[in-house]
Parts: sequence; structure tokens; C-alpha cells
Amino acid sequence: MSSFNRSMVLRRSTLAVALTMGLAGVALAQSTTGTIFGQAEAGETVTVAGSTGITRSTTVDQSGRYRISNLPLGSYSVTLQKDGAAVDTRKDVAITVNAGTEVSFVSAANAQALSSVTVTANALPAIDVSSVDSRTVITSQDLERLPLGRSAESIALLAPGVVQGSGYFTGQSAGSSTVSFGGSSVSENAYYINGYNTTDPLKNLGGIGLPYGAIDQQEVYTGGYSAMYGRSDGGVISQVGKRGTNDWHFGGQVLWSPKFLAEDPKSVYYPNNTLPNGDGYANKNLPGTIYRTRKDNVKWNNTYSAYIGGPLIQDKLYLFASAEAEKQEGKSTSSAAASVPANTYYTYKIPKYYVKLDWNINDSNILELTGISNKTEYSGDLYKYNYATGVEGAFAGHDTSTKTGSDIYVGKYTSYITDDLTFSATYGQNRAIDYSNTPGLTTTQSYLSGVTNQDPLITGGTPIRNTNTTLYVKNPNANNKTHGLRLDLEYKLGSHLLSAGIDNMHYQATDEGQQVSGPGYAWIFYKAAAGKENVPVQPVFGVGAPGGRGYYTARYILTTTTSMAVDQKAQYIEDTWQVNDRWMVKLGLRDDQFTNYNSAGEEYVKQRNQWAPRLGFSWDVLGDSTFKVFGNLGRYYLALPNSVAIRGASASTFTYEYFTYSGIDANGNPTGLKPMGPGPVSTNGEYGQAPDPKSVAASNLKSQYQDEAILGFNKMLNSDWLYGAKVTLRQLQTAIDDVCEPDAVAAKVKALGIDPKSVTLPEGCLIFNPGETNEFMLKNANGSGYTKVSMSTKDWGFSTGAKRKYYALDLFLEHPFNGTWMGRVDYTFSRSYGNTEGQVLSTIGQDDVSKTQDWDTPALMENSNGVLSNDRTHQLKAYGAYQIASEWMVSGALRVMSGSPKACLGYYGPNETDPSGYKSKYRWCGGEPTPLGSLGRLPWTKILDLGVSYRPQFADQKLAFNFNIFNVLNERKATGLDATYETGRYTVSNTYGAMLYQTTPRYGRFSVTYDF
Repeated sequence: MSSFNRSMVLRRSTLAVALTMGLAGVALAQSTTGTIFGQAEAGETVTVAGSTGITRSTTVDQSGRYRISNLPLGSYSVTLQKDGAAVDTRKDVAITVNAGTEVSFVSAANAQALSSVTVTANALPAIDVSSVDSRTVITSQDLERLPLGRSAESIALLAPGVVQGSGYFTGQSAGSSTVSFGGSSVSENAYYINGYNTTDPLKNLGGIGLPYGAIDQQEVYTGGYSAMYGRSDGGVISQVGKRGTNDWHFGGQVLWSPKFLAEDPKSVYYPNNTLPNGDGYANKNLPGTIYRTRKDNVKWNNTYSAYIGGPLIQDKLYLFASAEAEKQEGKSTSSAAASVPANTYYTYKIPKYYVKLDWNINDSNILELTGISNKTEYSGDLYKYNYATGVEGAFAGHDTSTKTGSDIYVGKYTSYITDDLTFSATYGQNRAIDYSNTPGLTTTQSYLSGVTNQDPLITGGTPIRNTNTTLYVKNPNANNKTHGLRLDLEYKLGSHLLSAGIDNMHYQATDEGQQVSGPGYAWIFYKAAAGKENVPVQPVFGVGAPGGRGYYTARYILTTTTSMAVDQKAQYIEDTWQVNDRWMVKLGLRDDQFTNYNSAGEEYVKQRNQWAPRLGFSWDVLGDSTFKVFGNLGRYYLALPNSVAIRGASASTFTYEYFTYSGIDANGNPTGLKPMGPGPVSTNGEYGQAPDPKSVAASNLKSQYQDEAILGFNKMLNSDWLYGAKVTLRQLQTAIDDVCEPDAVAAKVKALGIDPKSVTLPEGCLIFNPGETNEFMLKNANGSGYTKVSMSTKDWGFSTGAKRKYYALDLFLEHPFNGTWMGRVDYTFSRSYGNTEGQVLSTIGQDDVSKTQDWDTPALMENSNGVLSNDRTHQLKAYGAYQIASEWMVSGALRVMSGSPKACLGYYGPNETDPSGYKSKYRWCGGEPTPLGSLGRLPWTKILDLGVSYRPQFADQKLAFNFNIFNVLNERKATGLDATYETGRYTVSNTYGAMLYQTTPRYGRFSVTYDF
């Protein structure tokens, strides 16, 4: 297939919804196959023969349509036979995953011999009018041309409406970020490889990807996908790996990102802001001084990859194997406020492999076996850094070493039972490791925080530190396992394409969670602002004021390690009805069932009868695939991941115990302690007790779900250009979070006339649907069973339920690759607003999925309505490539984006009180309400990446030299600020407003590739 047509077909991306002149393929959001369809004279025979050895034939039906589905990716010859003789052909037809490629033979109706009509694939229609979704498909050819980061998320950022998530959150591979689709939170996406779910099995943050050179196509779904798939109300990243063909190919690549081409990030200084009257900084000497130096904080890497693919048995058995080894090295300097300021010299080792076997048992049966490994190993050494002198000192210890990643095995069997009936079965397993260990970490030294707040009359003005640089440690046995099975049956009945199947997954986590290092507790040092020394610290818990000169400390304990499991099952049925030559209607229904288990294997959440209808239409306006109008309505349910059991359905301890002190020993431990309160206090009632699995969650708990509507069009401007527009509306209908108001439950029990002593009242948090009437089962004190108590929004003290709405207008203009150049421009105007970001909280980087501090108490939700963290009003994306000569190509990618809203969290109300015991976590700052967006936004970002490649003729263009430079303008704009306003009442944190995250500075990358 010509490069022109291949790109034309493959980038119909946001061309979105359905269908066409023939009954085209159903859009399978995580499938690995495509469809060829079209029109011809009734009764004729159409045969496809592929590079993967597949040959299939079908008879054109009485309406003049044919369809051959579930074809493995590759290039095909499509031949029309009349009275047993070949009369027409289309050569080099490349298909797109989950899409239909139209090949019609109307012009050949009177042809008598193959030589009469022969056309190449670039004559095929440019607009894919067979897909029922909104997506972007990036092919291996695109990946070779464009200057992109080598991760699934970097590729996904090309799609309209996809933005980078908060820097607090990281993906599953070294250096990979998380992404937000259409205003949803970063944990609401799904990742797939060759049809199997590779999403993070613990928290659903990010997922595993293929070696970069093994990617055949990557789909980025931004909405409107089939009832066959669910468990995502954000987006889907689905990769399909390469496979062997009847020709042997091998090759390799070396990439080098040198240190000398990497620029430093910006150094960060303590903010020096004008504060409201009555407020003061915790340390009045710090504003304007250096907080974190980033001098020489650069990284560099080397990557080696190789592949081989071809027939083990011609036309029968194929192999493709790819391996990649990446090593990243770099330096990072911790802040001046760190327990031990140090330069960390770190190394990431990232080995990956991909192996695929394809066995064409016969023309009717195919077996595919896939093996994937993607691991990340991290290690680092720390050397003390003196901020006063800027000099690096002695070795300070080892950083926490980690090893994460997965080994995945997938098998898929496809049977073409008849021309009209196809069955497929996919089974996979994922063995994920989550190992960490800190070499040399002592159990006798406590982690120290806030050392710059130590009493200078005790320290002499120089903070007393120790060698513990690690706050949290994990159980080294932590791991996750998944297995999944899906069965799909597809049957063509006249003008209807009927589909049905099951989609089941099981997740098992062992010893996940964390605890404070050292002896199991940390010391946090505080200083009250001048003049506020006699203000109580947490009066709601009986914690008084430090008095004196305002210096005090807290012993902090957190222990959350546990095991858990989740079952996710679903069934679906779908009808794709070709009403006539130009109109198609798609109607689907999916039913999801989710069950979550605690460490004892007991159910604590069980959700059934979650019906998700999907309705779409497509209108081929002119009947020639040059103008399509489409629309889609759908409901999407989201399961609770395994991590909800951590601090949710399992025992955990999370306490602070406050003291004044009269001394500090040589290891930084405060001495001469005098209690400021009753002992350990916990804002969430976490004192190590195990919640009752029947009581911890509402018995009528609904899954989080979202409704979506899409309406758009795509049109050819002329033979070289196409354009389109799309409007998307999304509305969150139900959310899940935890509420930590046991007194409200006790009050309701009394109001119902129930003796509070007759039931076991909750001590901690409960999992619920904000805004719904939730029913809780309280265990009877006499052991006779449970008493049901219904809690309304008003009973909790909330004034409203969860709200998240998103609307967007997407516009695009595209020039597909024509052998010389290609380009695409997308502009998105959008708004994401409400009072609930979703499952995580970006303002403070809280990844306690569906257990954020939001909704814990009514006071925390005041002033919560506004724009949301993943809102970006304006997004402009452009990318393209130009063949300036036979041996030379230049390329570029541009992302211009408005900033996210600023956040500020402080003490409650005009008098800076603390009614819930959460300290500086309310949406108030300096006595003023601060909903998101009220303080303005972070700056616009403009990221320009450029590339050039050289393929010399003397090597038959099999050898390629490439150079890419990323962030050409070296923009280092803030993408995340410290949002915590205070360390104590009227005491402003010295780091409030400090830049925590910024755009990646400029760096360059060389590569040499050879393909034979």
C-alpha cells in the first residue's frame, strides 16, 4: 500500500463514529484485527490474501455488500471474481485496527478479465466511515517519522483532549507520566496490549507498554466506544504489536540522549509573598532564599533494540521477536528542607521484550500467542549537599531501590466458523512485581521532617539531622497477579451484525501498602508564627497550643500494608444495523459486575445489574465516504481498583501525637517531651482496627459511572485535505469516595430511635456515593445480625452531591502523507468543572483511589465548586513531516496549552479554625474562600519538538540516522505548585506556592537504525 493511502486510512482517528455503504466491522476498543468491506455485484466472490498467510473469501449478498472481518493486521490483495475468473484487484491494502477499510468494485461490474481493471490502494476512500468511536490511530510509520517520547503516554498526547496529568502521579515505566482524557482523572483510563488489559493492577495509574519498535499501531480512544468494552470513563490506550509475515526481516537501533544536550530545570526559591494581616511565615528568614537547586540536574540515556520476524513455516507459522534495553542515568538534588539535603546519582534499567507467534491452523482457525515483559529497576546513591556553601559532601547512603513491572502472557484463538459467524477467545495473565528495598536503612533512626523548624536555641541555628532519607518503606514481598478471559461471537444476519460475549478479569494483590521507616514512626518539627504561639493546634482533638516560643513536634505513624482481590465480570450484546446505503444505527447493552475482597477474602463491595446502553449512528452524506456525520450516546461504568482496600477495607494506622520539647539528641530525636494533647489522634479514626466488611461500604453502593454524548462531522476539503469538528459532553452521574463522619451516623441512629449501644457504630471512614441516599449495615451488639441505617446527603451535613461536567469543541485540519509531506492541526476548546475531580486529588497528589480527603467531612467540601484540576481551556496540537529530498525528512510536533487552575488549601473560615481536624486542608486561604480557579491559572506552555532523518541511498535506505530535539524553546514553566497554605493556624508554610513540577527542559536524542 502506498504511504499516502496508509496514512490516509490510519489517521482517521477522531473520525469517530460509524458506518458506511457496506456493513462494516464493529469497533472493538481493544481488538487486534480490522475489516475489509465494500460494494460489488450481488453473487460475485471477493477474496482477500494477506501478508500473514491469511486467505478468506465471501460472496457478495443480495444488497450488493460484502464484509470480511477479524483480519489480522497486515497488507492484503483484494480480488473480485466473476464466474470463477478474477476481474479486478486492489493491491497493498493495509487495514487499521478496529476499523473498516472500504474496497468497492462497482466500476468492475462489466469487466471480464483481471487486466481490465487494476488499481492500487491509494485510490481507496480517505475517510473511515466504518468506526463507531472517537479515536486517534498512530502507526509504526508515524512513530518513525515524528519526534516523540518513547512511551504510550507521549503518543497519546497527540490526540485531541488528552492532557498530561499532575506531576505528582507517575506511570508504570520510568519517566512515564499519567494522562487525563476529557476531564477525567488520571486513574480512569484503561491500557491494552494485543487485546489484554495491562493497566496498573493495583491503583489503575498508567499501564504497561510495548518496546517502542514493536508497536504496529496504537489506538487512543477519547470516547464513544462499543458496548463490548468498559471499565473506563476516561480514555483507552490500546497497542497492537507487530507480527511476522512471509518474508524474513530483522534490524536494530541504537539511541543516545547525551548529557551535554540536556538543560537544567529551573532552581526553586522560597516564595516571598505579601501575606494577609495576622498571618506570618513559619520561618521568617527563608522567603527569597534557595529552596531547591537544580544545577546540573540532568539525565541522559542509552537504548539498544533489535527485532526479527518471519515465517517458521511458510503460510502457516510466523514469529516476531523484539527486545529493548534502556539505561537512564542522572542527578537530582533534594530541597534545602529535606531530612538530609543530598545529590542523588540514580540509574534506571528498563529491559523489555515482546514475542509473538501466529499459527494459521487452516483458513478457518488462527492461534496467536504473545509474551511481553516490561520492567523498571531503579537504584541511587546519595551524597550530602551543603546549601550554604553549594558543595557536595560525603556519601550519605543509598536511595530506595525498586523493581516494578510485569510479565504478561496472552493467547487468542479465532475461528471463522462460516462466512457469517466468527468466534474468538482471549485469555491472559499478568505477573506484576512491586519490590522496594533501601540498602543500609537502619531501624533505629527516625525519619525527620521540617528540620528547618527546629528550635535554634537548641540546635545553634544548624538543623540536627541523621542518615535516614526514606520516609516510607514497603513489604519486599509486594506483588500483583491478574488473569482474564473474554469470549466474543459475531454473526451477520441480513443487514444486521449481531455480537455477544463475556469479558472477565480477576486481580489479586499481596502485601501492598506502606509504613513509616526506621522504628515505625517519624518526627515532624513545627513552628507557630510569631504572635500565634498560644493558638491551639488541633482543638477538635484536644491538642492545645505549644506556648513559649512556638516550637513543637509530632510523632507520625502510618501503617497500611494488606492484601486484597477484585473480580470484574461483564456480558454484552450489540446490533449494528445497516438501515440503508448511507445510514447505520448501532445499539448495544453491557452489564458489569464488580466485587471487591479484603485481606480475609471477604466481600466488602458487591455491585450488580450495572446496565450500560450505547447508541450511535453514522450518515454517509454523499454516499462516497467523503462526508460523514456521526453521533453517539453512551454510559460507562468504572470499577473500584484493588487499592481501595488499603486504608479502606483493611486495618490501618494513621496518627499524630504532639509534644513540646526541650532538647534534640544527636540523631535528631526530640527529647524532654511534654504532651500537648490526649495522645495519638487520627483525623480518619485509623487506630489499627479492622473494619467490618459488611459495614465499611454502603450496601447499595453504586459504581462510578459517566454519561457521554458526541456529535460531529468529517469532510474531504479536496483530494489532499480533510477537516472536521466534534462536540463532546460528559457528565459524571455517580462517584465513590469515603466519608469520615462517625458522629453523623450516631446522630442518625438516635434520630431513628435506636439505642446506640445496641449497634456497633463506625469509628473510621465509610465508602459511599456522595449525593445519594446510602444504606449501611451496622452490626448488632448482641451478635444477632445487622441493623440497616439510611444516610441522606442532609444527614451527613453536605449541601450537594458529586458533580463533574465536561464539554469540548474539537476542530481539526489534516493533510495525509502523500509521499512528500503530511500534517495535522487540532484545536480543542474545553471546560471541566464541578466539585469532584474523580478518583484521585491532583491538588495535593493524593492517589488513595476513591478515598481522597474530599467528602471526608462537609467542611472540606465548602468552596469546592469550580473548574477542576485537569481543565485546560485551550489546546492547540500540530504535528507533521516533510520529505525535503529522497534521503532527507524533517518533522515536528507542537503542543500549546493554557495552564491548569491554581489551588490553595488552608485552615477553615475567616477565623482559620479546624472543625474536622484536617489542619491546612480546607478550601480557604488567609480567611478567604479559594475554590479552584479563583486564584488564577498556571502559565501557558508551548512545547516544540523537531526532528531530522537521513536515509542514504548507498545503503538502499535501510540505514537511517536521526536527530530529535525536544522542547526546542527550552520552556521551563511551572506545571504544579505547592498548594498547602499553612503549617499551623495563621502560620504560612514557607513552601506554599513553590514550584514542585515544571515542563521537561530541552534535550536531544541521536539514533541509528538498520532494517533488513
